[in-house]
Amino acid sequence: MNEASFGKTMKRTKYIPYFFCAFVSAALITGCETTPVKQQQEPVVKVEPSPVTPPPPPPKSAEQINAEAALKDGLELYMKGDFNGALKRFNTVGEMGVDKATQLEVLKYKAFSYCVTQRQTLCKHQFEKALSLDPGFELTTGEKGHPLWGPVFARAKKAATPK
Repeated sequence: MNEASFGKTMKRTKYIPYFFCAFVSAALITGCETTPVKQQQEPVVKVEPSPVTPPPPPPKSAEQINAEAALKDGLELYMKGDFNGALKRFNTVGEMGVDKATQLEVLKYKAFSYCVTQRQTLCKHQFEKALSLDPGFELTTGEKGHPLWGPVFARAKKAATPK
């Protein structure tokens, strides 16, 4: 081979690797079947909200604790039939600064005690106090039907109802 033909051969063979790579790449690209790639979805994690706990009630004052103890003592005396003793204990509760529900409970049992001991006017007066404190104050069905204080409560309720 002479030098001139060697130069031409070299020029032609110089591009062979490029053609080969292009041919192989084209074959690979056209010969492959492409499948869509599924994107993996992250699993749905349900997060349950944590239960909301209400804040603790404020601590009871010494006055409230004493009032509850006096109410409890008064109720025990009432249940034992010592209505005058119950009234004395209930009167001490009335002197303390207590919540509305406790006041209503005390007024109700004071009224019951007065009615049982035949003091109808004082009984009615306690019901009137309860109704002025809470116009929606009611006795239970059984309490309304009681022969001693049921009629007294009905008169107090009627008097307290605006005309």
